[in-house]
Amino acid sequence: MTDHNFDLFVIGAGSGGVRAARLAALSGAKVAVAEAYRAGGACVVRGCIPKKFMVYASEVTSQLKTAKGYGWTVGEASFDWKAFLREKDVEIARLSGLYVTNLQKAGAKLLHGRAQITGAHTVEVAPTDGGGGDAGTYTARKILVATGGRPVRPRFPGAELGVTSDEAFHLPTLPRRVLVVGGGYIAVEFAGIFNGLGVETTLLYRGANILRGFDDDVRVHLADELEKRGIKVVLGASHRRIEKIGEGGLLSTLDNDLTFETDAVMFATGREPYVQGLGLETVGVRLNDKGAIAVDEQSRTNVDSIWAVGDVTDRINLTPVAIRQGAAFAQTEFYNNPTIFDHDTVASAVFSQPPVGAVGMTEVEARHAFGEVDIYRSVFRPMKATFYGGQERCLVKLVIRQDDDRVVGVHVIGPDAPEIIQMAAIAVKMGVTKSQWDSTCAVHPTLAEELVTMRDKFVPLNVEGGS
Repeated sequence: MTDHNFDLFVIGAGSGGVRAARLAALSGAKVAVAEAYRAGGACVVRGCIPKKFMVYASEVTSQLKTAKGYGWTVGEASFDWKAFLREKDVEIARLSGLYVTNLQKAGAKLLHGRAQITGAHTVEVAPTDGGGGDAGTYTARKILVATGGRPVRPRFPGAELGVTSDEAFHLPTLPRRVLVVGGGYIAVEFAGIFNGLGVETTLLYRGANILRGFDDDVRVHLADELEKRGIKVVLGASHRRIEKIGEGGLLSTLDNDLTFETDAVMFATGREPYVQGLGLETVGVRLNDKGAIAVDEQSRTNVDSIWAVGDVTDRINLTPVAIRQGAAFAQTEFYNNPTIFDHDTVASAVFSQPPVGAVGMTEVEARHAFGEVDIYRSVFRPMKATFYGGQERCLVKLVIRQDDDRVVGVHVIGPDAPEIIQMAAIAVKMGVTKSQWDSTCAVHPTLAEELVTMRDKFVPLNVEGGS
């Protein structure tokens, strides 16, 4: 029996927190979850899910062009931004409701309010809507922090005139011209979304190329494909200031003196762990040098009664990873089944246009780790595009460790790349060799068959990577 109100108190009803709470509650533990906004977290409410809906909406433009190329007579088309937002919000509300329902079915109690740790076993919940709600002080044997991350807004004159990805999901009107700032997956995804919806789009990134951390061939290829689709990509520059001009216009001046007049500026310049106001300093929870909660491989903090999972720990900031971390915590702490989530070889997808799928090492990482590697690489037009003369190109690339023939990296750009990489990740995780990979019969005609039909090694002109 416990002397506390709860066996587990979870702060944050996002994907990782909810999975941990549900599993713990199903073990018979008494569980509470505090959420200051809406159940579902960033992914469901203002992240992965609504963004994917926006990607679907924006892809219709290219699908209409494809239809015409295949002999369809396509009439005048128009897009209703406000109607889309209404339907998007209805679906997000439904999904958020499912999170609430699933917590309740598992026996967990959902508290509406902002939680702050006031002691090693104590949490104070304050209302966020002006009412009493579930305000109060609660005690728990274990506390799990799962508050995720939030967008970073840069600091320079006029930066307050821009929006972050959070606000981009609720823009009252669709701008005619937009400047998307950033080079990561959120930036390239929103650049594709705006462009597909007919917005004149410029992508600005301070680095040498977009998608830092991805394979260099992927970075170069995607930048080229974005420009083919009409997105202006500006690299090696950043903002000096933003000023209001005319009727609602914005003038962006860069540090190289280039200027851009747009109706909106969207910042996708990174996310930071959401640790502010949690009271972590009260009990001495240690943060790492990036401002994230420092945890061990079992998601334990330096305080015995407190754990943390998901983006607030800044390990691999992906929803499925947060879910697996939350599940591993629950198995370890409530099922007497010590479980550690393996963060190695986690696949990722970028829902750019065209989309990217990647798992394992980049070519540069593999060369630094192993010295000798073999590269198999193919660039080609997808079958659908060849029929009507489309100029888009796909890229598939395998990175092979030479001493044992093991596939250590798979990189795909093209239609359905995220779906393809999920299956490839299984093989890479299991340690498949190139000869085993090649023994798999191709499925024809598909884009994915290119992965198992490459026989000639690719010799790059430059094996050193950029930043």
